[in-house]
Amino acid sequence: MAGPTSSEFIEGNASTVQAGQSGDYRFALIALTSLFFMWGFLTCLNDILIPYLKNLFELNYTQAMLVQFCFFGAYFIVSIPAGNLVGKIGYQKGIITGLVIACVGCLLFYPSASFASYNMFLCAFFVLAAGITILQVSANPYVSALGPAETASSRLTMTQAFNSLGTTVAPFFGSWLILSTIEHPDSVTELDQVIGTLSAAEQASTVQVPYLILAGALFLLAMTFLFLKLPQLGKKTVEEQVAQSSKSAGSAWKYPHLVMGAVGIFVYVGAEVGIGSFLINFLTQDDIGGLTESQAANYIAYYFGGAMVGRFIGALVMQKIKAGKVLAFNAICACVLIGLAMFSAGTVAMWALLLVGLCNSIMFPTIFSLALKDLNQHTSQGSGILCLAIVGGAVVPLLQGMLADSLGIQLAFILPLLCYGFICFYGLVGCDAKRPQGSN
Repeated sequence: MAGPTSSEFIEGNASTVQAGQSGDYRFALIALTSLFFMWGFLTCLNDILIPYLKNLFELNYTQAMLVQFCFFGAYFIVSIPAGNLVGKIGYQKGIITGLVIACVGCLLFYPSASFASYNMFLCAFFVLAAGITILQVSANPYVSALGPAETASSRLTMTQAFNSLGTTVAPFFGSWLILSTIEHPDSVTELDQVIGTLSAAEQASTVQVPYLILAGALFLLAMTFLFLKLPQLGKKTVEEQVAQSSKSAGSAWKYPHLVMGAVGIFVYVGAEVGIGSFLINFLTQDDIGGLTESQAANYIAYYFGGAMVGRFIGALVMQKIKAGKVLAFNAICACVLIGLAMFSAGTVAMWALLLVGLCNSIMFPTIFSLALKDLNQHTSQGSGILCLAIVGGAVVPLLQGMLADSLGIQLAFILPLLCYGFICFYGLVGCDAKRPQGSN
C-alpha cells in the first residue's frame, strides 16, 4: 500500500532535526529507499497468497480475508507501541528492530507450511505486519532528515514511488515462485487434478522458498543498517515530540474535517485492499477473464502500476486544480469503473476493475493532507488518528468477503463502490467542513 504511514507526524518535525547534520548520505538514502520497496513488495504479496491459501485450505471468502484482517489489524494494534518503542531506542535501532521482526514473520511461513496450518499462517502475517509497522514508524523521519529541509518533500515522493514499484513487481514474483509451481496452464480441470494428488503440506511448501528468500533479504538489510552511519536523531528529540503531542490530547477530535478525513482513510485503505485481495479470484472467473491464478496474478501489476503512474500525473494536476476537486473526480471515476466491473463481463469488466488502481493514486496522501489542514498545534494528534484509520484495510475486505459468500464476488464490489462514494463527498464537501472557532 502506498502513501504516508504510521506515526507520520514525526516526518514533519524531522526536517527541523536535520539542521546541523552534514555529510553525504547518498548511500543511506538508497538503503532507506530499499525499505520502502520492500514493505510495498511484502504487502502486495498478500493478494497473491489469498487465493492460494483459499484453495489450499478450502476456505470461503470471509475466512480468506482473515489474511488482511490480521495483517492490517497489526497496524492498528502495533502503531502506538511502535511509536513508544522508537521513542526509547531511537530511529536507527527502530529500523533494525522492524527488519528483524519482519524477518521472523517471513521465517514463520516455513513451519506454517510444514504443518499446513492456516492459523499459523495468520500468525505469521501478523508478525510480519508488526515488523513493517515498526519499520515505517522509524524509517520515514530519516528520509526527511537526509538532506536540505526544502527538498524533503521531493525525497518523500521519490521513496513513495519505490513503494509503488514494490507493489508492481511483487505480483510477478508471486506468480513465478508460488502460483505457477502447482499450476498447469492448459486447463483449470487439469490443475484441480494435479492439486488433488498433493497433500496439504506439499501444496503449502510452495511458499517456503520465496519467504526464506525474503527473510534473507530482510536480514541483510538489518545488518546493513546496523553498520550504516545515519544522522543521529536522538531519543530526546522523539520524547520531546511525544510530549508536545500529549499536551493537545483530545483537541483534534473537535475538527469535523479531520474526523471525516479519518473515515476517508478508513474506507480508502479498505477499498484499495479489498479490490486487490479479490482481483485474482475475479479474473479467474470464466465470464470475466477465464485466466489461471498465475496468469491473473500478473495482471495485479497493472492495478498497482496504475497507482504509481497516477501519482506523478496527480502531482502535476494538483498544482493547477484544488486537491479536493481532484480527489472527488478520481473517486467518481472509481465508482463508474467499479459499476462497469459489477454489471458487465469479459474484458470490459476485467480492465474496468484494473483501472481503479489509476484512480487510487493520489487518494491516500490527498485525504491525509486535507484532513490535517489548519490543525496547527493539534497536527500531531490528528496524524496519529489518521494513521490508526489504516485499520480499514482489515475491516472492509472482511466485510466484502462476507458479501462475496452471500451475493457472489461480482456484486460484493458494491462495498468498495460505497467507500469511493464517501471519498467523493469528502473531496467536495467534507474537507471544507467548518472548523471550530477558538480551537486553534
